[in-house]
Amino acid sequence: MSKIYKHHLFWPLCVLAALLLFNLLYSPDFFSITMHDGHLYGSLIDILNFGAPLMLVAIGMTLVVATKGIDLSVGSIVAISGAIACLTISKGTDQNALGLVTFSILLAVGLSIILGAWNGLLVSVAGIQPIIATLILMVAGRGIAQLVTDGQIITVTSTSYSYIGSGSLATLPFSIFVVAIALVIALLLTRKTSLGLFIESVGCNPTASRMAGIRATVVIFAVYIFCGVCAGVAGLLLSSNVSSADGNNAGLWYELDAILAVVIGGTSLNGGRFYLAGTVIGALIIQTLTTTIYMIGVPPEITLVVKAFVVLAVCLIQSETFRSSIVYRRHKRQDTMKKEVARRVS
Repeated sequence: MSKIYKHHLFWPLCVLAALLLFNLLYSPDFFSITMHDGHLYGSLIDILNFGAPLMLVAIGMTLVVATKGIDLSVGSIVAISGAIACLTISKGTDQNALGLVTFSILLAVGLSIILGAWNGLLVSVAGIQPIIATLILMVAGRGIAQLVTDGQIITVTSTSYSYIGSGSLATLPFSIFVVAIALVIALLLTRKTSLGLFIESVGCNPTASRMAGIRATVVIFAVYIFCGVCAGVAGLLLSSNVSSADGNNAGLWYELDAILAVVIGGTSLNGGRFYLAGTVIGALIIQTLTTTIYMIGVPPEITLVVKAFVVLAVCLIQSETFRSSIVYRRHKRQDTMKKEVARRVS
């Protein structure tokens, strides 16, 4: 029982279950799932579908955090990727042409690789602190996205492109399969090869890792590229789901939600051990919380405040130090009461 209690997934799963239970009590049909035209619909399906972009970004962020880094530019990469894809499709004569859609996707992903490589070069080669290196692209990237869209919202009418974010495969949203593929690739690379140990080693002590023969520069460079690709694909999911690209608002604050998902999932910001499954659960907690806030009718102007307090509570519950201090104080109070009772009896 103690092993289950101390498992890194125990508290995130408890929090997710508590949120789902609250939604069930508030709305009895919350768990209901219906089938229409071969597609599944329901609140749970919506959480998975709308949470897919955040899960993708958080998976990439996990590996970056494991190297004791941070990537604040993922929201901007999301915006740039969606903007480039939609702009390319909108310029075509036949927006449903498979070749045009494929080219736009490859172009967006290729640009995401370049942006991720830029962050990796600044951090691993130039030696700039990750928070500063990625802050540069966070600011400049949002401007680039607005330049691509010319400050307007680019809309497309391509059914082939919209399938990425709003289509279904085997009755489930296609976006879920995209996340599953990214998660499987990340798990295979980090748990079935030595790459995972290299990442954890670099995150714990990069100097000792270099002395042990690990090319820390290459490892850091690679994780930032992977994070950029995840953010780029997330941008495709977001823009295709609404068939438009908004350079100003697309992916806004995604970097903060991704970092929260990583922390809630049990990965420390100090680097080292990382938990991809925990990150996915953390992203589901954030998306479920967002759905809950909108469902109970919290005013939009205080939504972020409510979300911040709930996330703070989740992090405190998950903190072993915080739980230990509460237990210590309770035991100390009980001992004081026992001594007081014994003194009065004597």
